[in-house]
Amino acid sequence: MLYSLFRFLDEHDVPGSGMFQYISFRAAVAVILALLITILLGRPIINYLRRHQIGEEIRNLGLDGELSKKGTPTMGGLLILVAVLIPTLLVGRLDNIYVQIMIISAVWLGGVGFLDDYIKTFRHNKAGLKPRFKVVGQVALGFIVGTMMWYSSDVVVHETRTETTEHLIVDAQGNHYIDEVQHVSIEPQPKTSTKTTIPFVKDNEFDYGQLVGGAVDNTWLLYVLVATALLLCVSNGANLTDGLDGLLTSVSVPIVVVLGALAYLSGHIIYADYLNIMYIPGSAELVIFAAAMAGALLGFLWYNSYPAQIFMGDTGSLAIGGIIALFAMCIRKELLLPLLCGLYFAESISVILQVGWFQYTKRRYGEGRRIFRMAPLHHHYQKGGIFETKIVQRFFIVSILLCAITLMTLKMR
Repeated sequence: MLYSLFRFLDEHDVPGSGMFQYISFRAAVAVILALLITILLGRPIINYLRRHQIGEEIRNLGLDGELSKKGTPTMGGLLILVAVLIPTLLVGRLDNIYVQIMIISAVWLGGVGFLDDYIKTFRHNKAGLKPRFKVVGQVALGFIVGTMMWYSSDVVVHETRTETTEHLIVDAQGNHYIDEVQHVSIEPQPKTSTKTTIPFVKDNEFDYGQLVGGAVDNTWLLYVLVATALLLCVSNGANLTDGLDGLLTSVSVPIVVVLGALAYLSGHIIYADYLNIMYIPGSAELVIFAAAMAGALLGFLWYNSYPAQIFMGDTGSLAIGGIIALFAMCIRKELLLPLLCGLYFAESISVILQVGWFQYTKRRYGEGRRIFRMAPLHHHYQKGGIFETKIVQRFFIVSILLCAITLMTLKMR
């Protein structure tokens, strides 16, 4: 909205209006707006939820300080989503296909999570929305996004190409040698593609179409399946991570910042050429969305840090994970997610291992055994006597480490 307004003013030579043409300026505005919206609206929303007794239903798992959180206002994910969407709508380019995908994803997943929180809170059903309905909602979004990216004419890339130049070298003795020098450059013509980036590998572009022999319909189906699988894994991983005050919020901020940096590099032809990565026209606009999301998460941490005054609920956790997954797919970096979101996956794997081992040992020995004291992983450490603020801080440090390694993959190949 504001982008179009200031572009109109710039065309009429209004001083200062040209600043809105710069992504860096609009990203800074998005961060500030998201922070202010979250902090300023947070207190009135918390007071409203408390007055109407809209609080968290706590299951007694035998954890220290657990029952003291009963009744803490929940559905704070709505605050995060509002703080993300308002700056994006104001300073983002709404004609950009990638921004449209992110807006649809945020609203869709926020709606699925809201239904879950509504059932838990207002219907007093601790189970919430049945898992199969959550999965249906996530699969439907994966189908929509995968199809949009496959059929939209705006989703194009400039692939890299390698050229070899031969140089004749004559040494002091008059011997002749041919020296071959390889130059990597970006293809001048954009094209639709299902290629993605493989980390740690030289000439690291992989085409999903190769797996199905290049057949158009099969490639589309595979692309949709990949989008859906990513969405399910990361979204549910984030949901499992949301178990301590400020944990998911603090862990997710570095992830979003790195994704924003990768979007900027992929959408800038000079940097993409220098780093030998695909140039994706229009993807730099995702920096605005990433900036708004980082600001919203930081602002939410104002109230969500220990002791939490509000929980995000599934409204926030499902949306955060799903947005991260689809964001990575938009910039062709989805294969980096196991590294970038390593903590999400560690939490998910701990639950899978715990349940699988318990069921196996119960069938074999008649008594279920456990690998961890409790799953997900953060509860394992909590059961070991580590206070939750220390667990959150250490997870945050690990998240920063994983994010730094992810950025290093740009040159480690």
